[in-house]
Amino acid sequence: MLAYGKNVLLMSKKEEIKKVYLSKSRKDNEVMEYLKKNKIQYVLVENDLLNKMSKENHQGIIIEREEFKYHSLDSILKEEFLVILDHLEDPHNFGAIIRTCEAAGVNGIIIPKDRSVTVNDTVMKTSVGTTSHVKIVKVTNLVETIKKLKNENFFVYGSDMTGKDIRTIDFTGKKVLVIGNEGKGISSLVEKNCDEIIKIPMLGKVNSLNASVASAILIFKMGGLS
Repeated sequence: MLAYGKNVLLMSKKEEIKKVYLSKSRKDNEVMEYLKKNKIQYVLVENDLLNKMSKENHQGIIIEREEFKYHSLDSILKEEFLVILDHLEDPHNFGAIIRTCEAAGVNGIIIPKDRSVTVNDTVMKTSVGTTSHVKIVKVTNLVETIKKLKNENFFVYGSDMTGKDIRTIDFTGKKVLVIGNEGKGISSLVEKNCDEIIKIPMLGKVNSLNASVASAILIFKMGGLS
């Protein structure tokens, strides 16, 4: 698969990268030192070729890399804090949430296999390459996954405007945060299997936040970082 941008390159693990295409007009000592230090194959090309390879803002860097490898559910069961995305659709939201998780020390994100955004070039760019540093898991059934997590002593919190004020809750212990779809929120079956529904208090006239913004607030609050 193709990815693009300086941050994605510098945050990627060298073993994930097959080849890097650099614009001849780009002068960046940091990038060149990184490529040479890690012995990564690169080729200098005209910017027109990069524009044909990607319609996105590639910053003069396109990375040919291995297909993204998802982790297994078992690989994250020893973590203390996980995030479940219930059929999120926007790759920009997904990328921003991955970036927040990496910054906050959340090392496990769970997404469903069907009807959900997956890791693509836009997600990688928005996450500034942190997809290489957060374990992302695909599962067939979110409800069954939640039940398994509960058996592993995780307490599951769902995010919805009808829930309890996050300022009144003690978030110590193993926990899971469920973020719903941008338009529909958390599905009814998933919500029924959550242990607690929580909300961010709103003081203005707007009664909801963008999914990635809400996720950031909840993640830092639940992780004890705010």
